[in-house]
Amino acid sequence: MSNAPVTHIDPAAFRADPYPVLAQMRRDTPITYVPELNATLLTRREDIHREEKRIHVFSSVQPGGLMEKIMGLNMMRRDGNAHMSERRALFPALSPRTVADHWAPLFRKIVEQQLDALSPRNGCDLVTEYAMPVSGAALCAMTGLTNMTPAQMDRASQEMLDAVANYAADPDIDTKGFAQSAFVDTAIDARLIALRDAPDPSILSVLDRAGMSRDSIGANVKVIIGGGQNEPRDAIAGLLWALLSNRTQLEHLRSGRASFIDAFGEYARFVAPIQMTPRMIAQPDTVNGVSFETGDRVFLMYSSACRDEDVFVDADTFDVTRNTSAAIPFGAGPHFCAGAAAARTLVADYAVPMILERFPDLRLAGPVPFDGWAFRGPTSVPVTW
Repeated sequence: MSNAPVTHIDPAAFRADPYPVLAQMRRDTPITYVPELNATLLTRREDIHREEKRIHVFSSVQPGGLMEKIMGLNMMRRDGNAHMSERRALFPALSPRTVADHWAPLFRKIVEQQLDALSPRNGCDLVTEYAMPVSGAALCAMTGLTNMTPAQMDRASQEMLDAVANYAADPDIDTKGFAQSAFVDTAIDARLIALRDAPDPSILSVLDRAGMSRDSIGANVKVIIGGGQNEPRDAIAGLLWALLSNRTQLEHLRSGRASFIDAFGEYARFVAPIQMTPRMIAQPDTVNGVSFETGDRVFLMYSSACRDEDVFVDADTFDVTRNTSAAIPFGAGPHFCAGAAAARTLVADYAVPMILERFPDLRLAGPVPFDGWAFRGPTSVPVTW
């Protein structure tokens, strides 16, 4: 392991709210080994922004790692030409043009249908009854897995991600993750038959037409299900919580002082839905006086980088007028999130502004708990209108 200074954490408290501990790490031990996670954490924005790009040292390749074990070898666990080859194959399905021309009209329809279903009521839980079905329906369409329901998509995403972040090696979590991985494989096999007869812009169809192997298609679709469901789901519900709990910020949007794109960027900085990325040391190296050995596990903590006091003034405050150009919630190097344009469009152009327009008196109706340190979002956002 690295010779970084050691910081112990309470795993339950860290999962409930990692930010106070991360702030202490940034101040006292910005590169620190955490025995409870068996990993060395990089917590300052400048270190993460720099080292993430040095893939010859901080490698995404992690043979036998949790993600590869659950999902298969995918582009997130490849570097260099191997990574770029699979990323190029995916690009036609998620390019800004494809998002604008093909997916955006579908996003609007999905949001309208969900709002129509909610309209006869006077309240709901934004996580389970709005953000989850909207995100799930969008992902079913984008992946091409239209033989899955939004609820099935959400469960597959959550239980595979739980297994990918199962650093405590809970066998129950592993069992559920493997079961969902197998469920997705069955859905992929059924849809590939239909898509070969009628190709479309979906991820599954695009990867198949690019000549990608069946194993690689499965692995990449699964990793997209992981980030592509929880990230927009948590951003939709979380951004609405942030706006409804601070009406001044909502008025900035309604007055035109800031845009919903600005608000999305600030929320992703404030509560990064994907809080970290794991790397493995590929060769011995030294960073800021800390020595790393081949095989060391490292976590690049995006959540901490996005609240770095050296970069952001009042970093623990949600402010839609903030310049978030230095924030890195989607990564900063060659692994920058391929679905960022789709998530931004779904959340900022449709899901959040349309519900605020449909229900102008939308308001919070109870406490809003958050959970997670590897992936983070609200578990419930009760509202009335």
